[in-house]
Amino acid sequence: MLLPHPALRSFNFDAAIVDLDGTMVDTLGDFSAALGGMLADLQLPAIAAASIETMVGKGSEHLIRSVLRHVEVADIEALFSQAWERYQYHYLAINGQHATVYDGVREGLQALRSQGLRLACLTNKPLSFAQPLLRAKGLDGLFEHVFGGDSFERKKPDPLPLLKTCEALGSAPAQTLMIGDSSNDAKAARAAGCPVVLVSYGYNHGEPVRDVDAEACIDSLQELTVVPTALSA
Repeated sequence: MLLPHPALRSFNFDAAIVDLDGTMVDTLGDFSAALGGMLADLQLPAIAAASIETMVGKGSEHLIRSVLRHVEVADIEALFSQAWERYQYHYLAINGQHATVYDGVREGLQALRSQGLRLACLTNKPLSFAQPLLRAKGLDGLFEHVFGGDSFERKKPDPLPLLKTCEALGSAPAQTLMIGDSSNDAKAARAAGCPVVLVSYGYNHGEPVRDVDAEACIDSLQELTVVPTALSA
């Protein structure tokens, strides 16, 4: 059996919940292309990818409002419905074409599965975006469940999505590891009672991820091997 990450040796896990954008897949190129198309359709100025990166992680609605605010739209709510429609159109047209799976993701997830952990993907991305992206990148077969930002009444950092995902996995929160890239994931995990590990390379709203309260910050999912309850008893 592989040894667990040192920060996780005091835990017994049955399952893991994994974020998508910034954790498994670098989707900044997709966001940039879709938002660029949306802004062009609305005859608004373009936005740099570096600015978009700090806005990712709190759901598509938050992302669109942040972009409209950035380009100084006076009445964001009056334009939101049209912006949302154009964003969806462009995102679904290019979904995954400008995105890449981070190094070590497949190997890390396969190692967790090989030890008997049940896996779910939980993202604030709309489910209609998340499922095709996972399929396009060959990651969909690793997960028993996939939940998006519109799967539940509230999004991360609210704990509800994590609690509902634990329920679907049949695992207690204390025995379910949250793997994410931002304070959003960490706050949701802490509120739900799930241990949490963050990756160092994702999108943490422009803030240093190593300053976020978590069990560990790792550079690759290959660093992450945990011992499931059934094997550690």
